[in-house]
Amino acid sequence: MLYLVATPIGNLMDITLRALHMLKEVDVIACEDKRVSSKLLNHYGISKPLLSYHDHNAHQMRPRLLMLLREGKKIAYITDGGMPLISDPGFKLVLACQQEKLDYTVIPGPSAPLMALCLSGLSPERFYFCGFLPSKRDARKRALQEMRQIPATLVFFESPKRVTSFLKDALDTLGNRGGAVCREMTKLYEEVQRNSLSDLMGYYETHPPRGEVVIVIEGGSLSDTMGREARDVLLRKTLETHSLKEAVDLVAKAFGLSKREVYQHALELKHNQNEN
Repeated sequence: MLYLVATPIGNLMDITLRALHMLKEVDVIACEDKRVSSKLLNHYGISKPLLSYHDHNAHQMRPRLLMLLREGKKIAYITDGGMPLISDPGFKLVLACQQEKLDYTVIPGPSAPLMALCLSGLSPERFYFCGFLPSKRDARKRALQEMRQIPATLVFFESPKRVTSFLKDALDTLGNRGGAVCREMTKLYEEVQRNSLSDLMGYYETHPPRGEVVIVIEGGSLSDTMGREARDVLLRKTLETHSLKEAVDLVAKAFGLSKREVYQHALELKHNQNEN
């Protein structure tokens, strides 16, 4: 049996009793980083053989883990923190178990996306987990563009080094929605900043974040979509008879939008027209 065991995302006390029991019972523990997992295991006095299983060696390690399962071994798979399979290579291991009809189950526990969603103050009724978006700006904006009309709260993982650039792209693409940046959750310096995307961007331009970050953004709606379509129509018509600056000013005032957002979209419209 393969056990997908959730582990703490920061505070070591967040592990469940069942997870501790299972980590003591298995024959082998597969983990992302032995150094990270050893801190947790040593804290609770658990000594088991550790096998490293991560993005860079999964192709070589997966057959070995499957062989151990076929031999009847109990294996726990843990990540550096949180629920296995969420933005890590464990999913391919599960698919391989399905193909070979090997049993697996989940030992539930901490989850960074769910905790951030609850902390954000945004609607939890519907949410869409987006994971990590591409690090390059053009690809990231294309990905955000695809999410504009999703009527659900959006949850993203992001590097602390890219928080400001991410928020800028989200503002330009999604509009000035409500959002929250959740940092160092469950740890001593846990911080949640809740505000509009423009205000969040301004804050993090002068307060560069450190540590693990999850960004939560208000979802789209049908009225948002209709409003963007009306904005685009007016913007195209206005650009035909006015300068770029004048068109941006007029449309921003008409729809109560930020000039930054309208200006960015006007440039995209002109670029698309030139390509066509």
